[in-house]
Amino acid sequence: MSITASVTSDHDTITVHVPLTFNKRGGRKQIVLPDGTSSWALPRARVDNTMVKAIARGFRWRKLLETGVHTTVEDIARAEKISSSYVSRVLRLTLLAPSIVEAILDGRQGRDITLATLMKPFPLEWERQSASLCML
Repeated sequence: MSITASVTSDHDTITVHVPLTFNKRGGRKQIVLPDGTSSWALPRARVDNTMVKAIARGFRWRKLLETGVHTTVEDIARAEKISSSYVSRVLRLTLLAPSIVEAILDGRQGRDITLATLMKPFPLEWERQSASLCML
C-alpha cells in the first residue's frame, strides 16, 4: 500500500507519496518502514551467545589458574579435553577492556565483531582495543 499525493493545477491540493506496508503482529497492525524495520519497536540487541560463553569460559579458567586449581594452560587443556592453543586464545579474552566486554554482554558490539575476530591478537591497551575493534 502507498499513499500518493500530487499538486493540482490550481495549487489547492498537495499530494505526497509514502510507501507503507502493514503487517499483523499479535492481532495488531504494524507499520513497517521501507528499510524493513518496525516503526515502533526498538532494534533488538544482538547478543552473540558464542562470544558470551567464550568470555565466561576465559574468566572461569583464569580463576582456576589464580586459585591454584590448575597451574598451567596445559593442565586446563587436559582437564577440558581441548587444545592448549585454544585455551590460551580464550584466556586472552580476559584482557579485553571492560567496556568491550560489557558491550558484548549487552549485544551492542559492532556487526564485524565475532568470536573469530576476538580470537586474533589485539592490543593490550584498552583505548587501542576499542579503536582496533571499532567498538565504541
